[in-house]
Amino acid sequence: MDTNIMSHTLKSVPELKYVNAENVARYRAIMRFIYGEYKKLRYWMRPEEVYTGVSAWDVLPEYTLEQCANDLEQLVEWGNLTSRHDGGRSSTLEEYMRKKMQYFLRPYSIEIERLLETLEKVTGYGGSLEPTLFESIADKLFDIRHNTATMEPQQAVELWSSLYESFVRLHENAADYIASLQTARAGEMMVTNSFLIFKEQLTNYLQNFVQALQRSAYKIEGNLERIGEPLRDLFFDKVVEGELAKPRLEESLSKDEMLVEFHQGWDNLRRWFLGGQTEPSELTLLERATKDAIARIVRSVIRIQERKRSGLSRRKELEHLARWFTEMEDVEQSHKLAAFAFGLFPTRHLQGEDLRESDRADMSMWEEKPAIRLLRSRSRKRAERHETQPIPENAENKRREREAFLLRQAEEWAAIEELTARGRLPISDLGTVSTKNRLRLLYWIGRCSSAAAPNHTFMTPEGLKVAITNIKTTNRAQLVSEDGELQLPDYELVFTLNEAVGRRAVLVAKEV
Repeated sequence: MDTNIMSHTLKSVPELKYVNAENVARYRAIMRFIYGEYKKLRYWMRPEEVYTGVSAWDVLPEYTLEQCANDLEQLVEWGNLTSRHDGGRSSTLEEYMRKKMQYFLRPYSIEIERLLETLEKVTGYGGSLEPTLFESIADKLFDIRHNTATMEPQQAVELWSSLYESFVRLHENAADYIASLQTARAGEMMVTNSFLIFKEQLTNYLQNFVQALQRSAYKIEGNLERIGEPLRDLFFDKVVEGELAKPRLEESLSKDEMLVEFHQGWDNLRRWFLGGQTEPSELTLLERATKDAIARIVRSVIRIQERKRSGLSRRKELEHLARWFTEMEDVEQSHKLAAFAFGLFPTRHLQGEDLRESDRADMSMWEEKPAIRLLRSRSRKRAERHETQPIPENAENKRREREAFLLRQAEEWAAIEELTARGRLPISDLGTVSTKNRLRLLYWIGRCSSAAAPNHTFMTPEGLKVAITNIKTTNRAQLVSEDGELQLPDYELVFTLNEAVGRRAVLVAKEV
């Protein structure tokens, strides 16, 4: 930042002295009266008018016109008021020489009184969540993208003022409202029973805001990304041109100073919605804070409901439910009643090997073979001591497992050799195949059809190269298997088996 700007920003503000001066009540009363008349479009005030207006409030006993005149001069010295000589109302030279004065508010004083008037109405953080501001910002950014070239300077000024005003309102109101939900008063309210009535309305309010945020965020981010620096600079040139065309009596910013101010505002807008290189956007943080507030409300409601239920006896309800169960004629009806009364019990996820023997879509899980797993007891009671057992000898089990593995591998190699012996194999020429070969062929077709397979080719773990030469064929074929028939494109599969892999297959067959 420029050194001159910093020195101007950090200077003292004598216009604020009257707020904490020794006779603060007198100065505040005078300033509030003159500010009230200013809002009624009465600008220049005489001491007699000020004194009459302040005295009518009956807040300053024993206040005199002379004290009022001295206070007005003190406010002029501090820079709160400006004065001029009122000679038009004098009928004699003596009255003119008495220096009758008129007083007018300075710009700093107007803003100070506006601020004080606003502060007097503050009872909390306030704020609001206005979903319509997102749509308004998105529409205005869209206008900048598509209409800047044909836009008049005055239209550009109005568009930028409306856009930035909506952005500031969105940021300040949302920040204030979310902050109000974090106060101690809000925390105390969320633990009372009366909060249950207010909960639904508050939750819907927050959810509607989040939904509007999610709907419009992509449009706003997309428009900001597509408005490049040339288009932005062209738009701001028109805004500056429109601002300079306004006739102003007091000193205004130069063109370069306006451009710096507008670019700073644009950077604030982009950073709020798009974030920085390493930091998340304020939009993301706002969405996260709103969702956290919803979760906090839900947790508070659950705690209130649990607290209300904890003091109630459910003995009669349970006795009625028990009698209901005793009147059931069969166990199926009891199961249904238990499902309605208690719901689903907590599930347990058990990991195991999938041993499905068929790919039928209509096959029930109850028809499959069970995978037996031994569950360890979680009881805190100590298990009884057992005598030390020797390490079991598993040589025979290992031998049987090895023989079974070699047998499966030999069968797999035999099936691969049967397919590769044909070289090129259309689906329509397969005839009837076994279930295992059908699963193997469908797996190969899936691998060749995936985007990860270059040239629709892949290599199996056994070293078999499988390729599909007519991946875009429109011909259909019927794959007949032991467990059903399947309609699919008439792919042509090409198999290639190198010599090293072939020799290993022969060795496996000899071992078996």
